[in-house]
Amino acid sequence: MRGNFPLKIRGVTRKSLNMEAKSPEGHRKRLRERFNQSGLAAFLDYEIVELLLTLGTPRKDCKSQAKEAIKKFKTLRGVLEAPPEELQKIKGIGPAHIFVIKFMQEIAREFLKEQVLDKPYCRSSREVFDYLYHSMRDLKKEVFKVMFLDSQNRVVEIEDLFEGTLNASAIYPREIIQSAVKHNAAALIFVHNHPAGNPQPSDNDKQITQDLVFAGNIMQIKVLDHIIIGENRYFSFADAGLIEEYNSDFLSLKEGKLH
Repeated sequence: MRGNFPLKIRGVTRKSLNMEAKSPEGHRKRLRERFNQSGLAAFLDYEIVELLLTLGTPRKDCKSQAKEAIKKFKTLRGVLEAPPEELQKIKGIGPAHIFVIKFMQEIAREFLKEQVLDKPYCRSSREVFDYLYHSMRDLKKEVFKVMFLDSQNRVVEIEDLFEGTLNASAIYPREIIQSAVKHNAAALIFVHNHPAGNPQPSDNDKQITQDLVFAGNIMQIKVLDHIIIGENRYFSFADAGLIEEYNSDFLSLKEGKLH
């Protein structure tokens, strides 16, 4: 009777096929096949983390560690941005896994940077938000970025210049202008984040932006925008008409009309 004997296909039994399907290698193989067929669209966050972890442990099941990482850090982004010492508190995650996670994170950042460099800026605050949101939304402290553009409005460089509590005394226009001259920039876009999630500008934000617009006018370098990134939303000084207002204020001051 066929039911009493294991099915053999060229030396492979049904039992061995079942064991392979249940093995870590069989599971990883299925994950890789799913990725090859449809990319990451069909993956849950923990499955993406699991794939990353398997690169650090080729022959070990990493599903439980991946689920624990998502549980602890909430999102894929949270895992990628997590400090190494916090990641290693999860049993089974070691230096090899940390290397893979941080290496992939840096590759993604460099790829996104290359995507925007040398491309024309279309005076769209949304484009800047879409590019920078995923790298800034989960930051725990404020970071002030400067995008340097050439005379054709192509982005030539992006730098993090200031970090921490940002106020008028913490932002140095001289350093920004020096960097602009170094990059031969004709225009600037400023971007910083509000970790609390609300992108509405504070009085300090407005004062900083006005000071930078004035400094740009003095050096004949255009300030195109200052964008504040919050939780899935942003505020654009250009869209709100404030960049134009500060430029008018500078001209009035220059002509002695501002009192």
